[in-house]
Amino acid sequence: MAEDWKLRTKLVHEGSRRSQYGEMAEAIFLTQGFAYDSAEQAEARFIQSGPDEFIYARYGNPTVRMFEERIAAVEGTEDAFATASGMAAVNGALVSMLKAGDHVVSARALFGSCLYILEDVLGRFGVEVSFVDGTDLDQWRAAVRPGTKAVFLESMSNPTLELIDIGAVAEIAHAAGALVVVDNVFATPVFSRAVALGADVVIYSTTKHIDGQGRALGGVICGRREHIRKVVEPYMKHTGGSMSPFTAWLMLNGMQTLDLRCRAMAESAGRVAAALEGDARLARVIYPGLASHPQHALAQATLNAPGTMLAIDVKGGKEAAFRLLDALEIWKISNNLGDAKSIATHPATTTHQRLPEAQKAQLGITPGLIRLSVGLEDTGDLLADLQRGLAAI
Repeated sequence: MAEDWKLRTKLVHEGSRRSQYGEMAEAIFLTQGFAYDSAEQAEARFIQSGPDEFIYARYGNPTVRMFEERIAAVEGTEDAFATASGMAAVNGALVSMLKAGDHVVSARALFGSCLYILEDVLGRFGVEVSFVDGTDLDQWRAAVRPGTKAVFLESMSNPTLELIDIGAVAEIAHAAGALVVVDNVFATPVFSRAVALGADVVIYSTTKHIDGQGRALGGVICGRREHIRKVVEPYMKHTGGSMSPFTAWLMLNGMQTLDLRCRAMAESAGRVAAALEGDARLARVIYPGLASHPQHALAQATLNAPGTMLAIDVKGGKEAAFRLLDALEIWKISNNLGDAKSIATHPATTTHQRLPEAQKAQLGITPGLIRLSVGLEDTGDLLADLQRGLAAI
């Protein structure tokens, strides 16, 4: 029975649909529309579509539906809606459920584009947003109030890898009737326990680990079927943020090796972090698998592994960080993550550059901070390359 399948089996087989030809590989239904046998059938489908009945690619597509069913099964939710990008998923998940006058409580440590949606977009349309230190449960308790509509957080923050106690925050939120919306991209579907801990809506940028090859933008919103189909779907299909069939096909293929890739990358990340910790040229090494991480115990209790990401804070600030980055050969300077290729990012001047200096300082995004996304290369080669960079300081 499919419900008894283990993770790797679900990543390969869940949601599969085969045409009359019995193809082994998932088919790409590269079509924007669908034909009907009669006008009566067209009318009936617009009133109530069945599970294998489609109208228009913006509303749904067989290849996209395969991906939605597979990721929902892996994440442990009833349903999912695939989007054009990770930020389309964040925007869609929040805007679809909110209106003027609603109140949201959010962790302060977020990706720059997420902050833009919460601070600028939602505020522009009359939604009140309160920001808290996500690691401080007393701040969550003080900010969440009766009538709060939702709480939003990154389970592991970008780029400082701050962990939030999802279970405790969910208890606070649910007591007030609020939904818990979790951006889970750093934790990955392989290592996450967000749904079991109380998350109502889980968001991924599938651009990251799920594709894992740096090929395509994508996102997904996972949750209860009624919420996905009655709240998320109407907003997404009418505003045009749906995933394309070709992208869904890429994501389906990426999922087949997701568990293998994430586990290999996480093992390598742990070895890199352990090797760098204590280096006199670094102010700190941030990795949830290290005992020195402030939420190390929480990571052990709530994640299947500490993840594929780490961060280092180079003494000497931006100038020293840039010298390190420019000396790297294997690690590529980019702003993506979760790729098969290892990536080094300087958040203060790229992904979080729009933030005021005071806000960067509050979030721990120092001039010397470098975010490292560990890929599938040989760990020894990656460490030798980092040592080359450190020597250039």
